[in-house]
Amino acid sequence: MSPRRSDSRERMITGAAGLLGEHGAAGVSIDRVLAHSGAPRGSVYHHFPRGRTQLIDEAVVFAGDFIARLIEDALDDPDPLRAVDGFFTLWRDRLVRGDFRVGCPVVAVAVESADAAPEAARSAAAAFARWQQALATLLLRHGLTEERSRRLAAFVVAAVEGAVVMCRAERSTAPIDAAAAEIHDLLEHALRSTGPRG
Repeated sequence: MSPRRSDSRERMITGAAGLLGEHGAAGVSIDRVLAHSGAPRGSVYHHFPRGRTQLIDEAVVFAGDFIARLIEDALDDPDPLRAVDGFFTLWRDRLVRGDFRVGCPVVAVAVESADAAPEAARSAAAAFARWQQALATLLLRHGLTEERSRRLAAFVVAAVEGAVVMCRAERSTAPIDAAAAEIHDLLEHALRSTGPRG
């Protein structure tokens, strides 16, 4: 049985997000998305009237929302260290499963010229801001000051994304393992100074 036509929009967005993570925006074409997603060609401009530009932007939003939801779901964890460790583990597992070929779709767009895809660049900035806000909320809830929570949240996102890029270049998990361990120790010390957790 062939996939329902109503699924084609979602399949194209998830396909584009996957291609962004592996090839960057320059490597995302309508033909490639169709081949990757199996969506029917006739549905492209029905679902994405602005074509490739809209598709890439929506793929960035999708990827950003996916990660943000994972962080936000961790807000109820009584142990914030476990939640942050999980953020690193998510990316480590993604790198290993993708044989170090797949990185972060949001970073892929962020490092390319904003002039070429201003909407996608704005969506990437919004995704990073949402991740930082979610992490800052988690840390604030566990006793850190608002300023320290914001700074550490930005540091965690920067450390993860930088480590992902290094892992892909080195084809090794060593950079993300090192970053995860260092962030764990830093947060443990910061949280210990606020009193008991949980």
